[in-house]
Amino acid sequence: MVYSTHFFVACITGVLVLIQLFYYVYFFARLAFYKKKQFPTIKSQYPVSIIVCAFNEEANLRKNLPLLLNQNYLKNGQPFFEVVVVNDNSQDETFYLLNQLSEKYAHLHVVNLTQEAKLIPGKKFPLSMGIKSAKCEYLLLTDADCVPAGNEWLSTMAQNFSEEKKIVLGYSPYYRYEGFLNKKIRFETVHSAMQYLSYALAGTPYMGVGRNLAYVRDLFNKNKGFSSHHHIVSGDDDLFINQVATGKNTVIEIEPESFVYSEPKKMHDEWHNQKKRHLSTGKYYQAKHQALLGIYSFSHFLFWLSLIPCILFPKFIIYVAIAFVIRWLVQWYIFQKVFIKLKEKDLINYIWLFDVWLLFYNIKSVPSIFLKNKIHWK
Repeated sequence: MVYSTHFFVACITGVLVLIQLFYYVYFFARLAFYKKKQFPTIKSQYPVSIIVCAFNEEANLRKNLPLLLNQNYLKNGQPFFEVVVVNDNSQDETFYLLNQLSEKYAHLHVVNLTQEAKLIPGKKFPLSMGIKSAKCEYLLLTDADCVPAGNEWLSTMAQNFSEEKKIVLGYSPYYRYEGFLNKKIRFETVHSAMQYLSYALAGTPYMGVGRNLAYVRDLFNKNKGFSSHHHIVSGDDDLFINQVATGKNTVIEIEPESFVYSEPKKMHDEWHNQKKRHLSTGKYYQAKHQALLGIYSFSHFLFWLSLIPCILFPKFIIYVAIAFVIRWLVQWYIFQKVFIKLKEKDLINYIWLFDVWLLFYNIKSVPSIFLKNKIHWK
């Protein structure tokens, strides 16, 4: 009987390791070994509207908006794009700043909202107004506090559009600073990106990040905008993509020129509240996506939990140790290649440490996934 118990515990751990290895090899390895296809020299094939929603963002707009307006995306020497800024009832000097910039940049289109949609919380109403007001069918979304890697951001993202590819999933890292919180934030960001980018490469796209996301307006119109989830505060990016993205109409872009950088939170509570808002939309994903994400997280949790009975029933500990080492080596090899691709090389030495941290992070995240959170965009 004792022998059977030892064997059963070892088998359970082995199964959990195999599940984890499946995700590493079948999904994440696609991103680790991803090679971008070559595009034609002429990149400005489609006119694009960059859309930014802003509420009391004068400081960020003053700093970042010129970077968006000076993108190198031209046709016949003229901007082949516009920047649509939706001023969502700002109470600072945003209105006057946008007026000044409009006089300098003819391709800046300002939408001033003076009334709020009480029944549509979050950013969905102003974003819908921006999409409706856009002159171009091809849309590129970002936020007022986001900084493109350079003036080739737009062209690098837009070159992925084609008759078949209607959605482009970009990557938006956080700036690197000293401190453990910064490393945690950036690791979680890379880990999340590794999932949604890898799943897209596997033909199962499930989300995008609104800081760096492009799609065709026709998808928005056919989906009736955000109507199916307009009552939810968040989800203007991931829930929308979860509904309209397919393996055929979605492509990823991870060239460094396409990155959009953001300032990370400086306090744990601020970051935790931000993640609560993002995680709260997961329960509205399609069932197949919930299953894929749930199995990955749950198998990770059970794997670490299963090590406790393995220590208590150590008859097959050598086999468990071998499985454990194999998992860690495969994980490290694939993760470090992804981290290098996404320009987060300094985090490689922390992969195993943060693998343990993910156990507690996922446990802490459970209430955010299943409980209703009173979180607001403004």
